[in-house]
Amino acid sequence: MKTDLFMKIEETPATESEGHVKNQSALMSQLEYSISKKIDLLSSSLPRYAVRSMLAGLFLALGTAIGFYIAIRMHGALPGLEKATYAFMFSWGLVMIIFLNAELGTSNMLYTTIGVYKKKMSFAFALKLLLICIFFNLIGGVLSGYLLSLTTPFSHLEPDNFMFTGVAAKLTKSTSQILVEGMFANILVNIAVLASLRIKDDTAKVLVIVFVIFIFSFLGYEHVIANFPAFSLTYFAAHGTLAEMTAGNVLHNLFFTLIGNFIGGGLVMGLGYAWLNNTESKYVD
Repeated sequence: MKTDLFMKIEETPATESEGHVKNQSALMSQLEYSISKKIDLLSSSLPRYAVRSMLAGLFLALGTAIGFYIAIRMHGALPGLEKATYAFMFSWGLVMIIFLNAELGTSNMLYTTIGVYKKKMSFAFALKLLLICIFFNLIGGVLSGYLLSLTTPFSHLEPDNFMFTGVAAKLTKSTSQILVEGMFANILVNIAVLASLRIKDDTAKVLVIVFVIFIFSFLGYEHVIANFPAFSLTYFAAHGTLAEMTAGNVLHNLFFTLIGNFIGGGLVMGLGYAWLNNTESKYVD
């Protein structure tokens, strides 16, 4: 028969282990691992980080281009379904980004906010990573938009096509509308990012990403990185003739979309989930 002393010695590690299991967040562990990879890549090879960021601009440009072109063609075949077809095809841009490990500025708003909150990176490093990522997203998006404008689908477009009218509407939105739509757009983007971390099956992961991104795209919300290729493709395809596309309108949209995206992705989703999982409760993700 075991003595009370032996029973106490054996019970103590079990209790500590149980407490450790209770408080560990699988989601936060995955996020912290992803954060460590981003820190390592930027610290060890800026050119590789830059290329991964440019690839995100390219992948969104491809999703934007096929979305716009199918919507333009749909106008003649099945009027009224343009937005739905655009939203569905645009969603594949984020699928490419996630599966091919490209660096997207709006998802990095979540990662950097969590990294600073969890003391995995300094505020200065987080800001540096975010600005570098967004800058090279811009380079990739604008360059891809220009090259796509030279391809056959975008060489001879009617003035009232879906792409021109859609971008013109974006450029005339009010500041408050851009901010709110930017917030919701990046909440949805980062819901897709977080869901993709939790889902193991690739088919299920693709379906979740496509249908979550479909929501923000169909509702016409504002996403700063997606607007890089959308604006540049429209500008070059229209040969600079779109009346609403002025420098002031473009900068107004991009600046306030960026702020709205950070509120949604960085503060609501990033800081929100970091705080929710910084707890002794069993209720962690």
